Formats: sequence, C-alpha cells, structure tokens
Amino acid sequence: MLSHVYVGINNFEPALAFYSAVMEVIGARQRFVDTIRPWAAWQPAEAPRPLFVIGAPYDGQPAGCGNGQMIALMATSREMVDRAYAAARAHGGACEGAPGLRPQYHANYYGAYFRDPEGNKLSVVCHDAFPD
Repeated sequence: MLSHVYVGINNFEPALAFYSAVMEVIGARQRFVDTIRPWAAWQPAEAPRPLFVIGAPYDGQPAGCGNGQMIALMATSREMVDRAYAAARAHGGACEGAPGLRPQYHANYYGAYFRDPEGNKLSVVCHDAFPD
C-alpha cells in the first residue's frame, strides 16, 4: 500500500544518528545517504519498498510536525519493540509511551511511542501473540 514515507527534518546529523539506530534494531537497511541535499532512506531487508525517508523539505522551508500525525514501524517481536524504544531514547528521542500492551487496540498489540529529536511522533509495534 505504501511507496514511501517522508519525514521532514531540520538538523540532519542528529536525525541521521537517531533513525539509523532505530532502523538497525528493526532490521531495515539503509538505501542511501546524501549529506549535501540532505536526505537518507531505509528499506525493508528483503524488499525495495516501502522506503522510509528523512530529509529537508523540498520547498526549502523549515520542517514542522503536526499534532495527530504518527508513523508506526513494524517489529517482529516484543523484544524488538523494547530495543527500538531504548535505541530511540539513547539517541535523543522523547518518551510518548513506554513499551507495553495496548489492549484497547487489540489483545496482542505491543507498542512503544516516542518522538524523534525534531518532535515527530513514531511508534514501533508488534502485533504477534506472546511469546514472540
């Protein structure tokens, strides 16, 4: 369904460090990095799409995040959710909800919520039943 997701950023180096750490945990591989533009992208380990892209806005204006917008990244285990959350926090991410079950979504929904150093809200989620 998705071709790519593009998250606007203003401070490329901290954003690159943050997203590189989180993407490594969830098994995404880096597709490209261009520090001149600046932008970078990751893709699933076994597929060319969807891409997750960070970069300066095309129109040259400052990037901003909106309330109610969130990107959820898929994890293959609850332990992966925990590790991704820890990586996010270790690289400047702010907590928006520690790892745990969210039965209000469904019985096996295990997720963590955080903001990147620029304020963009993300989640890492595992939908599988325990044990994983």
